[in-house]
Amino acid sequence: MLWNEIIGLLAILIGCFFYFVGVLGFARFGDVYLRIQSASIASTLGIAGLLVGAAFLTPSSAPLVIAWAAFMLMTSPVASHAIAAAAYRSGVKMKDPVRNDLEGVVMPSVLAAKNTELESEKSE
Repeated sequence: MLWNEIIGLLAILIGCFFYFVGVLGFARFGDVYLRIQSASIASTLGIAGLLVGAAFLTPSSAPLVIAWAAFMLMTSPVASHAIAAAAYRSGVKMKDPVRNDLEGVVMPSVLAAKNTELESEKSE
């Protein structure tokens, strides 16, 4: 085996490791915010490892594969943040919150209306 094949396979194994840990975190964590964090890290680092490994194994396609990896590293965290912000704005509660830095800051009227709606559903 050549050194680029060893590095490529090692990068692919690291990517698979991050996917595996992300799936475990997604299955184990209790609320949507922790699951989003787990899925975001798994998808970002997992795909980066797989694409870097592919770049080492197929040097002819390396520029394109590295461009894909850079695109994923830039867009995946932004997409996860947008999903978490949408969940928060729609009133999804945290399982065991230690603190809520956005309480009363992000659209309090929408959150208050949503909380009133949820409380009325629970009382029925």
